[in-house]
Amino acid sequence: MADRTAKKTKRRVKNPETFRERALKATEGAESGRQGRLKRFVVGAISPIVGPVAKAASKFFSAKPFRPVRRVLRVVGKIIFPVYFRHSWQELRLVTWPNWRESRRLTFAVLVFAIVFGAAIAGVDYGLDKVFRDLLLK
Repeated sequence: MADRTAKKTKRRVKNPETFRERALKATEGAESGRQGRLKRFVVGAISPIVGPVAKAASKFFSAKPFRPVRRVLRVVGKIIFPVYFRHSWQELRLVTWPNWRESRRLTFAVLVFAIVFGAAIAGVDYGLDKVFRDLLLK
């Protein structure tokens, strides 16, 4: 009887990770190798020089005299670059590009597939050529 009076606990099921969450998780560990050390070294060496210059430039160009210029450039940009290209650029910025190792692996897979498929097509072409030459030329 005690079992019936006890509250049933609801199981909480965690939602599965989205593709973007998995990609972000994968890129977090990508900076740990030699490229990550190189990037940290370059950023550490350049940031004391570039940081103050960039800060001053952003303050200078965000001043009130440049607001009309920015508005004009924004309108010109919307005329020159149609919506399709702007949206395409935004989507490209969201892409998680593969690292060097994965790129080599996928490139090798594509080359192997192309060679096998080409050999299969060449074999079928040779076979059909023989069949039709024997049938039509005799």
